[in-house]
Amino acid sequence: MTNITGRVREAFRGDQRVDADALIARLDAVRRFLTAVDGLLPDAELVPAHTLVERAGTRLALSRDHTVVALAGATGSGKSSLFNALAQLALSPVGVRRPTTGVTHACVWGPLEGANRLLDWIGVLPRHRFVRESALDADDETALHGLILLDLPDFDSVQRSHRLEVDRLLGLVDQVVWVVDPQKYADRVIHDSYLREFHRHRDVTLVVLNQADRLPPAEVPRVLDDLRRLLDTDGLTGVPLLSTTAIDPAGMVGLRGALERTVAERQAALRRLAGDVDTVVAGLDELVGSARPAGGPDDSTVDGLNRALAGAAGVPAVTEAVQQAYRHRAVAATGWPLVRGWRRLRPDPLRRLHLPGPADAGADAAESLVAATSVPDPTAAQRSALGLAIRAVADRAAADLPAAWPGAVTAAARSRLGDLPDALDRTIAGTDLGLGRRPLWWRVVGGLQWLVTLAAVVGLGWLVLGYALRALGLPALDNPMVGQVPLPTLLLLGGLLAGLLLAALTRPVVRWAARRARARAEQRLTAKVARVGEEYVLTPVRVVLGSYAQARDALRDAARR
Repeated sequence: MTNITGRVREAFRGDQRVDADALIARLDAVRRFLTAVDGLLPDAELVPAHTLVERAGTRLALSRDHTVVALAGATGSGKSSLFNALAQLALSPVGVRRPTTGVTHACVWGPLEGANRLLDWIGVLPRHRFVRESALDADDETALHGLILLDLPDFDSVQRSHRLEVDRLLGLVDQVVWVVDPQKYADRVIHDSYLREFHRHRDVTLVVLNQADRLPPAEVPRVLDDLRRLLDTDGLTGVPLLSTTAIDPAGMVGLRGALERTVAERQAALRRLAGDVDTVVAGLDELVGSARPAGGPDDSTVDGLNRALAGAAGVPAVTEAVQQAYRHRAVAATGWPLVRGWRRLRPDPLRRLHLPGPADAGADAAESLVAATSVPDPTAAQRSALGLAIRAVADRAAADLPAAWPGAVTAAARSRLGDLPDALDRTIAGTDLGLGRRPLWWRVVGGLQWLVTLAAVVGLGWLVLGYALRALGLPALDNPMVGQVPLPTLLLLGGLLAGLLLAALTRPVVRWAARRARARAEQRLTAKVARVGEEYVLTPVRVVLGSYAQARDALRDAARR
């Protein structure tokens, strides 16, 4: 995007008309900008924009049939004399003591009733409002009907309240006529503090060199040329510059003609507001710059966040417990039946973490608990790693943004940091760890263990019965032979040896399967933890980036003429 200030800068409208609908669209874009950045940028940076939206909405809602023109100048410049000469009435006091004009006077051409709401908003007291309407004028003043002319206090008044009133009114009027005199036309105060600040309002600015009658006729062009040079330096190139004298009606013709054209065009209010939009947009430009926001942090940064979240959530401890629990349950299910009961007396590793224990091993539903777990709290190193990972997400997401935005992105990334521990704990507790069903091979091995154990028990019982019969002097049992070994002995020893061999062969398989169960649980837990990171860290960051994009687009629309 090209620099917004560059597009707004210095386009002197002159006789160009400002389309009211286009202006309203630009104001709406400023409103959209303010909505997008609400709560994200410092309020102090947004005061001019809020003021513009409020003032522009009020001004457009008030009378569009009236044009408010202010006469502004320093003490002794002859503002009040010009005011009275234009009104052809002695309305504003004229004097030489500082300050001469202490309050604002208003003269309305046409009925006062239609201008009262506008004057109420501007803040001119009713007793200082006058009507320029007389039956003696016939149609002489018709060309100025709709003009509201204000005589402002002196901006260089020794009374600070007068200067504050001038500054307030200069932000409300439609057009400003700056009145200077031959002695102080180059005064630094008016140029540095006022005229230079109006360079974006050139199309509603008019400068008059008053009291030109005090100069020799040959000096007037030279003074006007020097004043024009100063105005060009102030950025007011193209601004109309007139010479006036209040004591000679001929010296007022140029100024009166300019006011008549302003009233006839009915454009001053729109041009003033357009200039205000230009000024506000230029001031906001550095808040959005020209960077196109990224969609969020890159994959490596997100992976780092997920690893830090997994560490803080205790995923390594849980997966280690899953591996141990799998071995514990597998050995209990596939070991010798005679020692299985003893194995079950040992605590299940998952139960120590308040995760599903052996009582839940055969459940058909996914293993999940809603209560808090007893997963160890994150260590200081893990908390530090999580903080650094969140900061890395914010820094990466805001890498290309203007200086006003990284703080907002960082605040968004950390906005739900206090909720993360509980969210991670609930996620760990609610994750199916993959141990909810007994594997089929556990049942097969367990069944074989029961068979060989039963064979050993039968062989032992057979041998015990044979010894008992011989001890009682009864006929001994006829023991079948398998080769050179009696069948009962073979059953006993074979069962015992087969059980030992089966357990030995099963143990490496159990270790391998336990590692797979751990990897499977780690994958599931990491995916669930990543969802927590997405909801609690990444989504708030992307919301801010979206707000930045909306603000950037809105300001671009506001900059369009």
